[in-house]
Amino acid sequence: MIDHAKNAEIPQASEESRISTSRIWTTAWIVTAVFMLSNSATPLYVQWQTAMGFTNGTLTVIFAAYIIGLLGTLLAAGQLSDRFGRKAVLFPGLLAAVAACALFASADSVGMLLAARLLTGIAVGVIVSAGMAAVVDSGGHSKKQLASLAASMAMVLGAGLGPLLAGMMAQFLTHPVMPVFLVQFIILATAFVVAARLPSRRHPAHEEWKLRFPSVPEHNRLHLALGISAFAPGITSTSFVLSLGPSLLSKLLHVTSPFVAGGTACIMFLAATGIQIVVKRLPVRSLFLLGSAATLLSMICLVSAVIYSAPAFLVLAAISAGAGQGLGQLGGLTLISVHVPAHHRAEANAVLNIGGYVPAALLPIGTGFLIDMTGISLGASMFAAVLAAVSVAGAVFVTVKLHQR
Repeated sequence: MIDHAKNAEIPQASEESRISTSRIWTTAWIVTAVFMLSNSATPLYVQWQTAMGFTNGTLTVIFAAYIIGLLGTLLAAGQLSDRFGRKAVLFPGLLAAVAACALFASADSVGMLLAARLLTGIAVGVIVSAGMAAVVDSGGHSKKQLASLAASMAMVLGAGLGPLLAGMMAQFLTHPVMPVFLVQFIILATAFVVAARLPSRRHPAHEEWKLRFPSVPEHNRLHLALGISAFAPGITSTSFVLSLGPSLLSKLLHVTSPFVAGGTACIMFLAATGIQIVVKRLPVRSLFLLGSAATLLSMICLVSAVIYSAPAFLVLAAISAGAGQGLGQLGGLTLISVHVPAHHRAEANAVLNIGGYVPAALLPIGTGFLIDMTGISLGASMFAAVLAAVSVAGAVFVTVKLHQR
């Protein structure tokens, strides 16, 4: 006798799986849209630097204002999201992104650029905690790994598409700033639509709640330490390319095209996206070790670009940096999605990103002022040496700790 009820459940389960997958990628668009804004200014920095006459040190401070806004937001956004729901936190973050667009579009001073970058950092801080947690939530229990991959890919894909679009417009338009950020405003408007369709829910409180420094349960702290050890060197290398890469191209390698600057950043993040698709089935330990190796290779290529004045080596450095960030990020997010309870997930995302972005701010800032004092060749080489040592130390830490387990 044929069990018709059982057979009917099969297409229903398949349909639910398809809807769940679609929901994951739709929610991930919010992450992509805001990360497009995060790096849209990259090809325009040289233009602003020429018009306003600020130094490389000031340039890295402008870039780092973004990270200061991000870190400050991460102190609260993850906890607020876990407590009051993703949507309640996402809307203020998207509004900060819109305000940043308006400031970038009309910027005529360093102060306005600093404010725009600060607001961008606030928006990104919301997205890497509440936004990426919303993506993971959308996958439910059965699709945690796919949702982690989608969240990580959405971040790096947006980070790459933003500078590519801005670089193309800067290459072919006489006054590109306003059009670049008008397009970005339209993209953010679509993110508002997606966010509005998210469910309005909060996770149940398990204890009396008050705002505090972000943390995770004690048994998850090693998971976060492992993620940070690989993610931090990778994102620090991409931060260098984003903040000082255009100056390195124009002043040392004599390449002034904004399209090349934006394209280099785009290739870097496309590498971060592509590598995650290729290695998504590898164990987390392999992701971390490959990420550390990619960051080390990036620093070797950066020094080679300086020594031989070869733009090709800088492009290779950017590609390897993107791979390093992508691998470390995917490994860290995977550990969070698998091991951290849902009511701590956004806070765990915040901790992972705080651990990554602190060195991503401090090392490029120090390098920018070192370049002003000693020259771009020595400053870039010193940065490469320090980050290479850190990436090797991270690989050793991962190997020892996972061997002990």
